[in-house]
Amino acid sequence: VGRGEADLVLAFDLLAALLPEASGAIGTGRSVLVGNSSVAPTAFFQIEPKDANRPPERLIHERVAGLVGEESTHLINGTQLARELCGDTVAVNLMMLGFAAQKGLLPISMAALLKAVEINGVAVAFNQRAFNLGRVVAHDPSRLDAVLLPRAGESSIPRTVEEIVAHRASHLTAYQDAAWAERYRARIARVQEAEAALGTGSTALTESAARSLAKLMSYKDEYEVARLYSSPAFKTALLEQFEDGGKLSFNLAPPILCRPDPETGVATKRRFGPWVLKVFGWLAKAKRVRGTALDVMGYTEERRMERALISEYEAVLDRITAGLTQDKLDTAIMMADVPDDIRGFGHVKARNVETARAKWVELDSAFSREAKTETKTAEPIG
Repeated sequence: VGRGEADLVLAFDLLAALLPEASGAIGTGRSVLVGNSSVAPTAFFQIEPKDANRPPERLIHERVAGLVGEESTHLINGTQLARELCGDTVAVNLMMLGFAAQKGLLPISMAALLKAVEINGVAVAFNQRAFNLGRVVAHDPSRLDAVLLPRAGESSIPRTVEEIVAHRASHLTAYQDAAWAERYRARIARVQEAEAALGTGSTALTESAARSLAKLMSYKDEYEVARLYSSPAFKTALLEQFEDGGKLSFNLAPPILCRPDPETGVATKRRFGPWVLKVFGWLAKAKRVRGTALDVMGYTEERRMERALISEYEAVLDRITAGLTQDKLDTAIMMADVPDDIRGFGHVKARNVETARAKWVELDSAFSREAKTETKTAEPIG
């Protein structure tokens, strides 16, 4: 496509649409753009997951509209619609194609497009549904409100303290066992009791602690990866998205098998064939040795760090509950939130842990200081 000669731009990724190869083909007054308004996180955000590194959606939307023209720009929240209506964000691709077809932007008949999906033979019903939902969005988006609004009200996302604790405890039971989940419940109950004693009605501290402690107590080690891959849910998801007969391969970097790169010092991943699924089955059953003397893989530096973080965070929560006052609540919430910044694996996670520990020291110092209060001396009468 020559410069400025594109008739239709399907921007599944708006950032990619702004790259020279694509944006150079856009012609104002000629091109029409159908784009997914939800901007995908960049690779840099995955490495440095800070709000400042999130792609600026509003500015990207304005930039795209400036290239194409407001009237020729159609942005739909394809990611949300695909997740809510199809249960998988991969549906956004066919949904946007259906949107463009309904708008008359493709010189191909509806029947031909649907037949192509059928001939492709992969998740036919799923993809045809996504395509037709895209047509509905283009024709009358209000028709989807009747579907989306009830789902929003019946969202399975845990929001209250009770819902969060119940959800995380269930996960921790599957992750390790009932005793592990009970340790979690008991710790959060103490935080909840201390926050309730303030009489402010706030649950922000308990919610933060409930999310953070569950995250640290379910670090993704070899046993957890094995449990997730050997679960029936994983196999079901594969069959729903791909036709049977494909060959699976897994890119993994198990500490005891992968040596660090001599130049970077970072462990390099290796590709493992489908035979590793049998190993996953054995490993998943061996999760009870996690953290014990029999846990061979638990002796690595990363696993020791992850186990230490659990105890460190529990100690942080103990200090909070022992000295919590209304004046210190905001600082306590920030202390409880620190694990949210601990992301990634390997050297990335290690770097984030160092930053988190430094932040805890700083916040703990602020929390330990007595709240400043003004004192007035009463004047004698007479």
